[in-house]
Amino acid sequence: MASAARDATIVAIGDSTTSGAPAFESPVEAPPDGRGNIESQYAYWLMRAYPDWRVWNRGVNGERADQIRARFERDVLAARPDAVVVIAGVNDVYQGRGAADVARELEVMYGIARGAAIPVVAGTIIPFDTATPDQNARMRAVNEWIRDYTAQAAGAVFCDTRSAVASLNDPDRLASSPDGLHPSVDGYRLMAGALGPAIERALRLIMGKGWRLR
Repeated sequence: MASAARDATIVAIGDSTTSGAPAFESPVEAPPDGRGNIESQYAYWLMRAYPDWRVWNRGVNGERADQIRARFERDVLAARPDAVVVIAGVNDVYQGRGAADVARELEVMYGIARGAAIPVVAGTIIPFDTATPDQNARMRAVNEWIRDYTAQAAGAVFCDTRSAVASLNDPDRLASSPDGLHPSVDGYRLMAGALGPAIERALRLIMGKGWRLR
C-alpha cells in the first residue's frame, strides 16, 4: 500500500493540457518516452516536487472527454495506479458540446476508477484566451458539476486547476501562455502545485482502513 508521501504511481489522463502542448508530446503521442520540452507538462513538475512518485503522462492533444473515456481501461485500469488525475472537457466545449455531455463522460470515468478502488483527482477545465462568453459559461458549468460531484462521492478529490493557471486580472484567461490555448512551462508548474496536495489527499484514501463507495 502506497503512502501519501512515498512510493506511489499516478496516472494523469486527459487532453493537451495533460500531454503538455504546445511544447511536449506525451508518451502516448510519441512513444516510448514522449518528445519535446519535458518541463512543459505537469507530470514533470509533480515528480520534481515528489521524487518518489511515478506520474505517467497519458494525455492526448485534441481529445474530447468521450475519446479519453474510450481509452480509460487501457491507460488507467491496466496500469493499476494508486491514483488517477482526470482533466477533460475543454475540447468538447471548443467543439460546441454541452456541459451535460461532458459531465456524463466524466461521471463514467470517475465511476470506473472508483469501482476499481482507484482514487480520483478531478481537475477542472482550464481557460483558453479565445473562449467566448458561452464557452466560458459551459466550462464554469462543468467545473461546478465537478466540485459538486467530489463533495458527495467517496474516493474523489476536487482540484481547481483552472484557478491555478488563470490570470489574476481575468479568471477566464491564462496567466501565462505561448499560444493562448495552453499553459506556459510556468503554468504547468502551477498546475502541479495545485495537484500535488490533492493527490496527497487521494493517496490517504487508500491508507489505513481505506474507503468504500457510497
